[in-house]
Amino acid sequence: MAEFRNRTSVTAIVVGLVAFAVVAMVVDRRSAFGGPEHELSGWTGAVLDIAAPVQKMIALPFDLTQDAWRHYASLLAASDTNVALRARLVALAEENLQLREALIASGRLARIAEIRADFEVPMLPSELVGVDPSPWFRSVLIDRGRDHGVHSGMPVISEHGLVGLVTATSARAGKAMLVLDRQSAVDGIIQRSRLRGIVRGRGTSEMDFEFVVRGSDVRIGDVVISSGLGGVYPKGIRIAEVVSVSDPGSALMQTAKLVPAVDFGRLEQVFVMLRRGPTMELLYAGEQEGALGAAALEGSGP
Repeated sequence: MAEFRNRTSVTAIVVGLVAFAVVAMVVDRRSAFGGPEHELSGWTGAVLDIAAPVQKMIALPFDLTQDAWRHYASLLAASDTNVALRARLVALAEENLQLREALIASGRLARIAEIRADFEVPMLPSELVGVDPSPWFRSVLIDRGRDHGVHSGMPVISEHGLVGLVTATSARAGKAMLVLDRQSAVDGIIQRSRLRGIVRGRGTSEMDFEFVVRGSDVRIGDVVISSGLGGVYPKGIRIAEVVSVSDPGSALMQTAKLVPAVDFGRLEQVFVMLRRGPTMELLYAGEQEGALGAAALEGSGP
């Protein structure tokens, strides 16, 4: 009996709810045609007030799930976009670096082209591949040797000025003594006053310019270039700049401190002038004759 009453109660509630919903729909349909000034009756308004928050609560989980999925999809898209942007940024950075290197190289080559036109000497570009670790010598290794036409006694320059002199070669590499080396001595002149002197290396980042005191005219900021009189380097290559001039006192010789025109700490590429001066030709004539003799003996072998 109790079970029958429960079923009847449930059925009555369901029927009541359905009837209530039908009546609410009819009233709502009629109110839709009541004009803009039409207002709901008290009980329909109360139903609407109750139904709105209930419907909102029912829809809340679905809205939250939809928002979470939307945000998750947005995060995935943003992550993919960030990866693509990082890859593009790396590519642009690499392209920018290559363009900068190309600009630097073009400026370097343009300057060397001017020097080549001035001296009418063929020049071979070469990369630095090593530095002499000895504290007593200042020299570098280059990636060009006899197979490329490079021989001992050939000057080495950069777009900024004089670098040094090739002192030894192998088939595909060479060693160049820098003008900073203690054994380096270059006959130079002050470009402004034409005063001659000797530029000597000190084994450090500076050099000395030794000249006769009488009639001297050397000032801070003067540029020293090669004179061409030593028979080793062509005339007119920029060597250094005067940064200080010593007081000669009663001495016949005076010394000025120089800063080299080439920044050796940043030196990467050099150019070998494929011609030896008269002094170097005489100095290495025996070496050339010996090489020719060895080649002749090798060619006449069984």
